[in-house]
Amino acid sequence: MRFYTGQHQHYCGVDLHARSMYICVLDRESHTVLHRNLCTDPDTFLKAVQPFAGDLVVGAECMFTWYWLADLCRDEGIPFVLGHALYMKAIHGAKAKNDRIDSAKIAALLKGGIFPMAYVYPREWRATRDLLRRRLHFVRRRGELLTHIQNTYHQYNITPPSGQIRYRSNRVGVADVFPDPGARKNVAVDLAVIDRLDRAIHDLESFLVRQVKVHDGDNFHRLQSVPGVGKILGMTFLYEIHDIGRFPRVQDFSSYARLVKCSHESGGKRSGSGGAKIGNPHLRWAFGEAVLLMLRGNEEVKKKRQRLERKHGKGKSLTILAHKLGRAVYFMLKRKQVFQMERFLEG
Repeated sequence: MRFYTGQHQHYCGVDLHARSMYICVLDRESHTVLHRNLCTDPDTFLKAVQPFAGDLVVGAECMFTWYWLADLCRDEGIPFVLGHALYMKAIHGAKAKNDRIDSAKIAALLKGGIFPMAYVYPREWRATRDLLRRRLHFVRRRGELLTHIQNTYHQYNITPPSGQIRYRSNRVGVADVFPDPGARKNVAVDLAVIDRLDRAIHDLESFLVRQVKVHDGDNFHRLQSVPGVGKILGMTFLYEIHDIGRFPRVQDFSSYARLVKCSHESGGKRSGSGGAKIGNPHLRWAFGEAVLLMLRGNEEVKKKRQRLERKHGKGKSLTILAHKLGRAVYFMLKRKQVFQMERFLEG
């Protein structure tokens, strides 16, 4: 965990919400010089902090409305620090809790050098990363609809179609086999939504491929040198990592990607592991998918997996391979090299 340790004349803690924001400004002697509830208006915020803008740092907890505040501070040349929500437990553990208290605690954490930092994703790539995550949401909803159609067939004890209905050419007459008009309409509605999602997903993917070539086409093609990694997984790696330089060590990257477990120890005794929800779930999903796709048609990787499975079991063997792939991607991006299978299979 990294903490913000910068020294300033004033420290501004912001308890940010969708319509309101409570701000607290402390000076170098920990005196409260401003404590006020404001509306989430950029001009109102700038007017409130203008007397302290000479040497001011602004900190806010990571929640869904931080984008505009980070961009505003960047445009005005004000340092902005984003707080890691899961590490900021000092805010949530008090007997009394409200926006006024929370803003004062954020300012105190900033001044005390114990403000846990999250990554402030840059504005230039942020919207495309969010769009890529939205695509995954649509794909999962599409999968749920396909599963619902299959379950409806089983409910009425009707043999499902021989072809896979995820392909549009195999959907003709899928709803007509149900004798009940309500069941036919149920399946027909699912198919109509799937058709709309197919078009939306295809349009999204075309747009994303154009965007990634503008942002970082070199690393995008470099990531696709990994067997099994195509355009979607390559974009996921690229946009979820963004700048590999923000990870000083490969261990930091593996932890961020949820590829390793963090042990809990006290008094020389280990009491298990924790922190499973701290990190990037999208990267963890992408590495897991990449390993499964790599195993298709790659005999060397299959043999490697079989050796690991005999020693560690099926589930853990896949986790180990995902960790190895994460380390490989880290050094690929660090050294600007393509994937090397012989090095991946070592060890």
